[in-house]
Amino acid sequence: MDPQTFAALTAPAGQDLLARVSDAAPGESDLALGTRLRRDHPAELVAAAMTQHHLRRRAVAKFGSDAARMYFTPDALEQSTRATVAAHRAARLAGLGGTALVDLGCGIGGDLIASARAGLRVHGVEQDPVRAAIARANLAALGLEGTVEVGDATTIAPAPDEVAFVDPARRDGSGRTFRLDALVPSWDFVTGLLHGRAVAKVMPGIAHDAVPPGVQAEWVSDGGDLVEASLWGAGFDLPTHRRATVLPAAATLTGRDAEAATGPLLSHLVEPDDAVIRAGLVAELAGDLGGHLLDPHIAWITTDSPAAEPFGRAFRVEAELPFREKQLRAALRERDIGTLTVKKRGIDIVPERLIARLKLSGSRTATVVLTRVAGEGRAFLVARER
Repeated sequence: MDPQTFAALTAPAGQDLLARVSDAAPGESDLALGTRLRRDHPAELVAAAMTQHHLRRRAVAKFGSDAARMYFTPDALEQSTRATVAAHRAARLAGLGGTALVDLGCGIGGDLIASARAGLRVHGVEQDPVRAAIARANLAALGLEGTVEVGDATTIAPAPDEVAFVDPARRDGSGRTFRLDALVPSWDFVTGLLHGRAVAKVMPGIAHDAVPPGVQAEWVSDGGDLVEASLWGAGFDLPTHRRATVLPAAATLTGRDAEAATGPLLSHLVEPDDAVIRAGLVAELAGDLGGHLLDPHIAWITTDSPAAEPFGRAFRVEAELPFREKQLRAALRERDIGTLTVKKRGIDIVPERLIARLKLSGSRTATVVLTRVAGEGRAFLVARER
């Protein structure tokens, strides 16, 4: 979509066309709808309206009810931050005394929207003129104040009262990249911002030793999905360097340099949330739960407390089963198990293939944890605590 087509889409005739697409009969095919609408509207505008309608439906997963009033491009929607995650970041920024945000590479404005709703003054910089126009339109559609300019984010010097936010592109010519030296804007540009009061959204797989000195890394999960790491600049002077946040509970666990104690199996196993694991805070969670690890290298906590939420999922240990496949099959058949879930950690198996080989046909369902303890394979029959 070019700037002229997007401008036409936001004009009265384009808005009327969007409404007609949205109100089309559910059984009408895209081909029939497009043919009918092109009788009265330019083909490129009809195509843009129909694409926008489909993107709005897809965007509900990220933006909720706001999606029906917003504008997107396919790539920008995929790259945008979930509204829940952006709202968490904006609320935290406001809580740290932030009053203004400059989003260096704002895309379609998802983080501008969240920050404006949190009470910050917002300004976006975006090199793509279509995305910049969409960001302006999205702010306006949601009744929010903010400005967006077309420009090169790397040439912008944030004002003294502005916190800089940057979400570098994590795709190159071959698809998604997991290399810091392939980010756009560059990792050097990002780390330069992080000397001051700035926030950078990066891939959740970032290594701990890649985080610059004095910068706090916050791993964020949403609904059980590990979605990002946010780097909070040295200018915030935060007391801990690692933090895990679990949404939608908005619960946070911070690093305390806890020791990873190990010990015998207790009444429950706890599977930590991925944000806790990536932040390296499994020992902290084990301490909070009055538990310890079964193995110093594997992220299963054992405890007598089932109260693991929201930082983990607790499973009551019902029995230890044989680890070897033949004996495991016999033990499961003896218990009339037919539907099996296998949770594995530290074991080189494919759960689906193992389940197929077991050929269970009983009437009961069960969950088995396969892991290693002191280098030996162990199997535990567990039940999820609710």
